[in-house]
Amino acid sequence: MNAENPLHDPSPDGSSLRVRPMTLDDCDRVSEIRVRGWQYAYRGLMPQPFLDGLSVERDAERRRARFLDGGDGVTELVAERGGTIVGWAAHGPYRDGEVRTGDAELYAVYVAAAHLGTGAGRALLATVLEQCAGYARVYLWVLKGNARARRFYEIAGFAADGTEEPYEVGGVAVPEMRYVKEPGVTSA
Repeated sequence: MNAENPLHDPSPDGSSLRVRPMTLDDCDRVSEIRVRGWQYAYRGLMPQPFLDGLSVERDAERRRARFLDGGDGVTELVAERGGTIVGWAAHGPYRDGEVRTGDAELYAVYVAAAHLGTGAGRALLATVLEQCAGYARVYLWVLKGNARARRFYEIAGFAADGTEEPYEVGGVAVPEMRYVKEPGVTSA
């Protein structure tokens, strides 16, 4: 990230990356990134009929309704380059079942497949960690078989804490692992 302005990171083509709060107008693009991200990243890890049945339109409708409802403590961010949204992240209070703890949780980071490896995910994650600096810990859940995501989080200083649980998708239990990081602790 650019030290002068941590929300702008020039790409190899000279366009800058900007991380900003998500708006209602961003819902369609965010849903496209999220649904296509699931279909790309979870192929072979989740039942294919479930992935094929995901709908950008239905996701966008739910996203708009939640966005308009507000008040749930979730912060949503987008990364844009050249006026195009290329990534999305969401974070908020950690959920231990229905109980909220004093910790934070990274709920999601998704980057459009064409923009993987361009720094958008790192910029989103860095912004989330800056925004979570007042929390003792930031947790996240990642599919056990998602090696790419696990590497991404490990490079950023997250570590698996040994907690695993199944996540049911399309009638199939998919194992998830919990990762944790102290926001003020930098990675090596």
